[in-house]
Amino acid sequence: MQLTIDHETVYRYDATVSHSTQYLRLTPPQSSHQRIISWQLELPVAASESTDAYGNILHVLTLDTPHSEIRLRAHGVVETSDHWADETEALPPPVFLRGSALTEPDDAIRALAAGHAVAIAANPEAGLAALMQAVADAMPYTSGVTQAETTAAQALALGAGVCQDHSHVFIAACRSLGLPARYVSGYLLTDRDAHVASHAWAEVYAAGRWLGFDISNRQQPDRHHLKLAVGLDYTDASPVRGVRRGGGSEALQAHARVTEADQQ
Repeated sequence: MQLTIDHETVYRYDATVSHSTQYLRLTPPQSSHQRIISWQLELPVAASESTDAYGNILHVLTLDTPHSEIRLRAHGVVETSDHWADETEALPPPVFLRGSALTEPDDAIRALAAGHAVAIAANPEAGLAALMQAVADAMPYTSGVTQAETTAAQALALGAGVCQDHSHVFIAACRSLGLPARYVSGYLLTDRDAHVASHAWAEVYAAGRWLGFDISNRQQPDRHHLKLAVGLDYTDASPVRGVRRGGGSEALQAHARVTEADQQ
């Protein structure tokens, strides 16, 4: 399947920003699952390119002249498949046992995980799929009730959230069982209005390989999913994050559109 992606992010400020740095994980890696046919970043100025500690493609955009708006666009065509073979990893799986501010389990998360421990030990893929369903049941997809800084424990207590929250709760539950788990940012081709094209899911290292789980959609990732980056949580894998000096209040507009290449 060929996916066409067009992702635009616009920051506007009510006062002048004297300096800003944006960390962009907006370039998908090449893998057995996804072949990059074309990809382009449109940025205000040229950005430096490197690889971060998790092996993600990272661009650092620095604006050191006064500005009141930042407009970022990533677009391209990627061919995807249902094949998700393990790739060469930047870090060993046990690194993803580490906790993070957004994925620290509380008693409720530990109890949720414990209820699936025996099934996961007997059949990791089936047991983890059941845990995925349990997380989705416990917190139906609901936009507008959580923020980027909402923790896994807070989201589960609310009983609602979006793909970021589902992934954080699932990751926290898996780590509480001693299973390495990581956050994945990317894109999703979907015809459901409740789910945006910019998406997140989780991967768990079990039975000697990484297994993906899209909790919001109650499925394992397939050719409709395109991976951008991985990390301990959202902060490590967010497509766009930055710091600035000045600017006052900020207004953010972001829109991602994913279509089949032959259906544009």
